[in-house]
Amino acid sequence: MRKYSLIYMLAFGMMACSRDLPTELEFESYVFDQVDENGGNWKPILIPSGSSIEIPIPSSINSTAYQEELVQVKSAIQSMSSRQRESLKKWTNNPVVRWNEVALELIAKYNLIPGPNPDGTYPSPDPSNPQGPPAFPFAHPPYASRALAYLSVAQYDGLISAWHYKFLYNRPAAYRVDPSISSAYPSQDVPSYPSEGAVIATSSRKILTAMFPLEAAYLEKLEQEHLESLLLSGAFVESDLEAGIQIGNVVATLALDRASTDGMKHAQTTKAVSDSIANAAFERFGWKWENLESPQRPVGLTPLFGKVKLWNIPNVEANRPGLPPAPGSPEYEADVKRLKDFAKNRTVEQRRIANFWQDGLGTYTPPGHWNDFANRFIVKYRLSTLRSARTLAYLNMAIMDAGISCWDAKYYYHYPRPIQTIDGFETIAGTPNFPSYTSGHSVFSAAAAEVLAYVFPQEATKVRAWAEEAAISRVYGGIHWTFDATVGTQQGKNAANYTLDRARMDGAD
Repeated sequence: MRKYSLIYMLAFGMMACSRDLPTELEFESYVFDQVDENGGNWKPILIPSGSSIEIPIPSSINSTAYQEELVQVKSAIQSMSSRQRESLKKWTNNPVVRWNEVALELIAKYNLIPGPNPDGTYPSPDPSNPQGPPAFPFAHPPYASRALAYLSVAQYDGLISAWHYKFLYNRPAAYRVDPSISSAYPSQDVPSYPSEGAVIATSSRKILTAMFPLEAAYLEKLEQEHLESLLLSGAFVESDLEAGIQIGNVVATLALDRASTDGMKHAQTTKAVSDSIANAAFERFGWKWENLESPQRPVGLTPLFGKVKLWNIPNVEANRPGLPPAPGSPEYEADVKRLKDFAKNRTVEQRRIANFWQDGLGTYTPPGHWNDFANRFIVKYRLSTLRSARTLAYLNMAIMDAGISCWDAKYYYHYPRPIQTIDGFETIAGTPNFPSYTSGHSVFSAAAAEVLAYVFPQEATKVRAWAEEAAISRVYGGIHWTFDATVGTQQGKNAANYTLDRARMDGAD
């Protein structure tokens, strides 16, 4: 079981969490803090501003067609099985959190380094042959950040369209039309057409299937289970679900169209290209990172992730940090002394911090860690599905943009890690196969903390302290230089500010 730092235990209580897989957050359905009747006017990310995904005009609640749907709902509720009742509890009235947890589970499952072939070569996972070997994907931190961004953006845009039609047509929930129908969830002043849950179920299934193709059957089963629960909740009839499914399909297609041309397919490159990047850095600066892992993979992790399409930063140069200290310079030598001192005198607390924030293989990675924090705040502050999707969309766009910026700096500067340049130096946290400057943990965490501080200002001091702890954890572990962490923290904050500029103009505040 994972050990939690004191700051985390004070925030959320003594909660246990598997090191390998996220535990399902235990929460009951709740009354939303606000309904946001004008949510359909918020600015989407993928859908052109001012337009919505078209769906049919709903039947009147007095029509024969609608009354027949009510009869079907009542019959289904009356014959509900114990399994279906448990499913209702699982999905709750905020499935945004539940589908995010599904994504975290899959990231952890696929966060495994592909092994070598018998001849010593290292094959890359191939999306055109997901069975492999090796199986596709390798859900490392850049991949995780991208999967979570596309999932959350699709959910958010889909719900903006759903909210537009909900308050345009104002079809009441089934249990309000027919008092003999009981509601499984707390009563909300949210119209039923189209079903927001159906938007989430279908868009999430499509996005996650594209990101984790070997899980197609599992994800389809979850989608059907979720849709069934919506019908049994007493809030929706079949046509509510059909309209939501239609929105979910369209918005997922928009997201996947963007993903198909964002450059991620080229991020893991050939050894020849990788070597040319290293040599260019050496010619430019006089140094280059060398992979000291054992066994050694011939190519670093996603050398061209820094060229993937950004969400809100205009270009990578706009968020590229300045030159790191040259090896042998006074600043560099001071940091050598600092790292040697940490290694020699590492305290129990420092070791615990390094382990807590490790988020290595078999976990949901640093981006997933911050999504877990966000989910807990969403429930704590009783955010609606729309507000929840907005939170995760901005969180994950900022995290992905921060990661792209970080990887640009890593391979532009190609800075050596401490283990490469300090004689006899050892880490307690492995040897990553990509350059040092800047620290991915620092960049991801600072970007995430700034978004969470914006959405949950009551938690601003806390989340920023967590980001600082995540950054220094990599120095305690011997993975990074101190300037990797401090500069990376600022780089993450800068990345988040581009996303927050967009958030402040979307009409939700």
